[in-house]
Amino acid sequence: MKKYIPITLVSFLALIVWLPLWMLISGSLMPIDEIKTYFGPVLLGGSGFAKWPLIPAYPTMAPYIELLLDSPAFFAMFWNSIKIVVPILIGQVCFGMPAAWAFARFEFPCKKLLFTLYIALMLMPFQVTMVPNYLVLDKMNLLNTRGALIYPLVFSTFPVFIMYRFFKSIPEAMIEATKMDGAGHFRTFIHIGLPLGAAGIVSALVLGFLEYWNMIEQPLTFIQDKSLWPLSLYLPQIAVDQLSVSIVASVIMLIPALLVFLWGQNDLEAGIRAAGLKE
Repeated sequence: MKKYIPITLVSFLALIVWLPLWMLISGSLMPIDEIKTYFGPVLLGGSGFAKWPLIPAYPTMAPYIELLLDSPAFFAMFWNSIKIVVPILIGQVCFGMPAAWAFARFEFPCKKLLFTLYIALMLMPFQVTMVPNYLVLDKMNLLNTRGALIYPLVFSTFPVFIMYRFFKSIPEAMIEATKMDGAGHFRTFIHIGLPLGAAGIVSALVLGFLEYWNMIEQPLTFIQDKSLWPLSLYLPQIAVDQLSVSIVASVIMLIPALLVFLWGQNDLEAGIRAAGLKE
């Protein structure tokens, strides 16, 4: 009997975690009148208490049709997000991998000081660096462009920290063996570093996608032209009368993040474990 207690407890906690997602999916199938009925006390200032049924009383696909067929702004913002997030991730891989490999495998003056500086920059929230970033982007005439979001994040220090842990864990004997075979630094990085550090690269990509796909403060600060806004700023613009469309937009916005997470789940778990290790 005792062996079933942990299983029951874990199953109960899993249901609690998945409940908001189920509520989101069921809400996307509700007509606006039904949503107002359940959430009237909160949204419209009515009396009583708000409630949310597990299954819609009158399920409909009308909100999906309205969003996918009658909301061109949604698709424009969706592609804006793609055009922002993909270059950021590509840039982080191109610049982060060599930096992480250098910190992990080379010895050079002030190495520990520079790596400590990297860690300090990683710990700084956006609110701390917002004003300096704004001033620099203004001087470079990048404000109100996608580059205002892409260029600062391409040189983010967090991917370097994640990939550094995996490159550092490569046995020194393997590096020495490649040197004895006549391989230079570049071949060693390509044939040893990349295959053995692939989990760190994937985990950095997954974490980066989840963060930048949902970012709100940066585009609000650096982009005034609404035609350049990413999808994460679409939901705050929706009025109460379009709440059903807002829920559908939340579901569709969740799908890419969920697919990326499932794709890199194992590597992401390994990256989180590696990030928690001390030197």
